[in-house]
Amino acid sequence: MGRAGPRSRLDVPADPRDIPGDFAHVHAVEVRFSDTDAMGHVNNASYLTYCEIARVAYYERVSGAPLPLATHGAAEGMILAELRIAYRNPTFYPETVHVESRVDRIGRTSFTMVHRLTAQTSRHAPARLLAVADSVLVAYDYEAEHPIPVPASLVAAMEAFEGRPLRG
Repeated sequence: MGRAGPRSRLDVPADPRDIPGDFAHVHAVEVRFSDTDAMGHVNNASYLTYCEIARVAYYERVSGAPLPLATHGAAEGMILAELRIAYRNPTFYPETVHVESRVDRIGRTSFTMVHRLTAQTSRHAPARLLAVADSVLVAYDYEAEHPIPVPASLVAAMEAFEGRPLRG
């Protein structure tokens, strides 16, 4: 399981619309040409996928196990209940998007993550904040089709990884 380690905050020019603080996890995602639209920049829907890739990487690093999927026989897992994203600057092919993520709060059946998407200087643009997002994930019983308490082992793993209590 993951343990608290060095925190991340990739350096980009200050933006008052940025998320404050540092992050427990960073995941790099290479922009594919197919992510772009007719305007030549990354389509808004691709940012949702970048956040999803980072959430899965976070879960697997923290838990030390693959993401449990109903399609692979898991009886319990996580479902995305909400995702809000605010776009700040365009992204271009072939840049690399860095998604910094952290869990901010764990409730009884859900937890909240925040994500900060940035790009470093490329041939297309200087280093910049691309987007900020927050998501709510719900622990879920796939067979009974209802939320369940966030497993104590996952709570302990996320708190150890984040280096602070998250319940409340």
